[in-house]
Amino acid sequence: MVIYAKIIMKRIDAMVPSMRRREVIDSILNAGAKGVTLVESRGKGNGDRPMVGGSRGTVKYIADYNRIDTITTVVDDSKVDSIVSAIMDSAYRGNDGDGMIFVSTIEEAYKIGIKEKISSLG
Repeated sequence: MVIYAKIIMKRIDAMVPSMRRREVIDSILNAGAKGVTLVESRGKGNGDRPMVGGSRGTVKYIADYNRIDTITTVVDDSKVDSIVSAIMDSAYRGNDGDGMIFVSTIEEAYKIGIKEKISSLG
């Protein structure tokens, strides 16, 4: 009887202030992820909005959205705890606007270059 062990892959999305980008990416890679995807975005949550200047510098107003980065990585299930911990340690400043982390299960993954379904990230 052959028993197949199913490798469970997880997607981790970390939404953090843009100024924390470098520390968070470095911590994710140092925790064992093989790569990341970065999306520069804007968001509105519990954090304070920044004061910004108008085009000529004469008017100041509160921005509608904060600059945030969404950093995504996909890892084997065994690495989730260490990567989430690394993100928290590098992004934490004790403020409401420090960010959010979402973890979801990947049902299927395909490599376009070889047109095949993959079962692990090795």
